[in-house]
Amino acid sequence: MSLQMVTVGHNIALIQPGFSLMNFDGQVFFFGQKGWPKRSCPTGVFHFDIKQNHLKLKPAIFSKDSCYLPPLRYPATCSYKGSIDSDKHQYIIHGGKTPNNELSDKIYIMSVACKNNKKVTFRCTEKDLVGDVPEPRYGHSIDVVYSRGKSMGVLFGGRSYMPSTQRTTEKWNSVADCLPHVFLIDFEFGCATSYILPELQDGLSFHVSIARNDTVYILGGHSLASNIRPANLYRIRVDLPLGTPAVNCTVLPGGISVSSAILTQTNNDEFVIVGGYQLENQKRMVCSLVSLGDNTIEISEMETPDWTSDIKHSKIWFGSNMGNGTIFLGIPGDNKQAMSEAFYFYTLRCSEEDLSEDQKIVSNSQTSTEDPGDSTPFEDSEEFCFSAEATSFDGDDEFDTYNEDDEDDESVTGYWITCCPTCDVDINTWVPFYSTELNKPAMIYCSHGDGHWVHAQCMDLEERTLIHLSEGSNKYYCNEHVQIARALQTPKRNPPLQKPPMKSLHKKGSGKVLTPAKKSFLRRLFD
Repeated sequence: MSLQMVTVGHNIALIQPGFSLMNFDGQVFFFGQKGWPKRSCPTGVFHFDIKQNHLKLKPAIFSKDSCYLPPLRYPATCSYKGSIDSDKHQYIIHGGKTPNNELSDKIYIMSVACKNNKKVTFRCTEKDLVGDVPEPRYGHSIDVVYSRGKSMGVLFGGRSYMPSTQRTTEKWNSVADCLPHVFLIDFEFGCATSYILPELQDGLSFHVSIARNDTVYILGGHSLASNIRPANLYRIRVDLPLGTPAVNCTVLPGGISVSSAILTQTNNDEFVIVGGYQLENQKRMVCSLVSLGDNTIEISEMETPDWTSDIKHSKIWFGSNMGNGTIFLGIPGDNKQAMSEAFYFYTLRCSEEDLSEDQKIVSNSQTSTEDPGDSTPFEDSEEFCFSAEATSFDGDDEFDTYNEDDEDDESVTGYWITCCPTCDVDINTWVPFYSTELNKPAMIYCSHGDGHWVHAQCMDLEERTLIHLSEGSNKYYCNEHVQIARALQTPKRNPPLQKPPMKSLHKKGSGKVLTPAKKSFLRRLFD
């Protein structure tokens, strides 16, 4: 094993615990940034490009027929192929936390729409589920099994908020273990079915899951109810005949006690488990080799990497699988230094094949945190576990580099301005409000004075009104200036008062009607 320190550009703040890495056609992509996407990368997905131990995040784009994909952290992700022999694959994303700390119950399917000169355009679609729909959750796993020429998703574990009837103001964000149900999900038809297996007694979260053919292995995990990390090892086998699927679970010996570990694959039947926690504030520093057979699994300890003193002293660590036996790790920065970075990052290569001598050299670490007590404490409710498959990438620099400094000029473009005294559009919490919105909040131009932009949501405009004003050339005045605009308008000319016609006047004592001339004279006289 070899450990390399990685430097990151000025967009380092985007990489925080809870992210995922995905691989499409040999390229690694970063998903799950901290906060809502900004104008520089409205999709929130970046090409994860590491060259000469320097990381650059480069914005990715989506096709016009894609749905909105929020930046989800701690989701369950897995690679999905139409058949076990297919070369093309998609990624399944389920659950996770939004930047508003809300939990998602949606399933998104990400695929490559087109690829030109190594520039990838993604297509994201949302899959509606029917049947036993899993509740919103995070820290769970989803895998795909293949049986009899068919495929099915297997979802298990995780945490969710307490039911609304049990939530109080003081404990509104309290989470609990999800029920230990196994969900089978048909991605083609969107059907979900829940199975209760007597062998599964706890709704474990942040466990390790490994799928092979028709079998999913569940290792470790954490139970909030008992606050333990049991050394469990379960084998869930799924048979997909023409009729109802058959699901059975077997408890196997030889499990490990760990949560939030990272899994990487080194060859077809071998995996390496790195990192995680064996106690609440104690990292698991040993690595495990997992060997799979047709019906067997063996777990053994392997050579421990030469951890730096910073990694040893840090109370928390997090990361994700980059593929090819490589893992991306992060630890908190040294908070004793005023100019310290928020996080430091490393790549750990678990497979030494095809590595040059320069890649095998372990770089020197930054100044270590000698006092472990100064590290950020680890909160067990925020464990980190990812199982996405990815591979490293060597290619030309053909992507536009994300520039976080571009976010400082939003006042010029007007996307993230405070448009009025009651403006409630926040750059960190904004979500689409109108169906016409995707990458930025809808705005309308106020015609008062030199004009200025206002958010349609703040002006409480109906969507049809917004569309009407956007398509036409009519002048619009915001709530603050509508009264001033009315005062500037020329008063409308009032039409003359319509008086009722006078009754016919008759000469006294005669039955003759007055002539029109006399009627006119009398009318002028009375007026």
